[in-house]
Amino acid sequence: MARFIKNLKTWLLAPAYSVIRNRSLIFELSKREVLGRYRGASFGLFWSILSPFLMLCVYAFAFGSILNSRWPQPPGTQDSFAIILFVGLIVHSFFAESFNRAPSLITSNVSYVKKVIFPLEILPWPMVVSALFHTLMNVIVLIVLRLVVDHAFSWGTFLLPFVLFPLTILMLGVGWFLSALGVYLRDINQITGVLSTALLFTSSAVVPASAVPEEYRFIFVSNPLTFIIDQARIVALWNGMPDWSGLAIYALASTVFALIGYTWFSATRRGFGDVL
Repeated sequence: MARFIKNLKTWLLAPAYSVIRNRSLIFELSKREVLGRYRGASFGLFWSILSPFLMLCVYAFAFGSILNSRWPQPPGTQDSFAIILFVGLIVHSFFAESFNRAPSLITSNVSYVKKVIFPLEILPWPMVVSALFHTLMNVIVLIVLRLVVDHAFSWGTFLLPFVLFPLTILMLGVGWFLSALGVYLRDINQITGVLSTALLFTSSAVVPASAVPEEYRFIFVSNPLTFIIDQARIVALWNGMPDWSGLAIYALASTVFALIGYTWFSATRRGFGDVL
């Protein structure tokens, strides 16, 4: 029994021990991940702010001007449709950046696989940290645009890290699972792009779940992005408190999935060298 408890404790804490041991390496890889994306670009890191602004303009024009979409809001609030839409896009962009890159984490770093001592299990961390950096840039754009367009600011914006925390854990699990799967099933890269787009349009990012016909609403409600997007809007726009119990359940489920993903990665990594 004591041995079982010891093994269980080791399994539960293995990802945390890996981060602590390799924190300096994770920091350097994360910095390279962020800076490498804009290396050679004339505007450099400024693209991390300009890109979400251009994305917002496209979606706001398509859904706000052409489709004349409207969003139900709490009484006493008058946020513009573009700002409400942008919060959903921020959450989805964080998800999509990690989700779309996860399958190629190992296959695009073959040199690391050949190094016996390199801790491959840390590769999802720079991916997620890079996605969080771009999310921070998006939030800065959101704050500035809201001050300019709606002349409003919500102190609840500072609660966004707590709202995004469960999704961050989930994306680490996705990183471990899909990066290992991508070694053996290369077609997964083609699937994730389509699935990411599908999750955007079947979440509350661009359409409120209440506006969806009853027979299809379960698709939106069961989408893992919908709850996080709704909570992000509550704190960032409407100055409300998040659903702490819901976030706790989400974080628990994400932790379980992350541990499963880490276990899958650890079990399959022995064959990476043979396949690559």
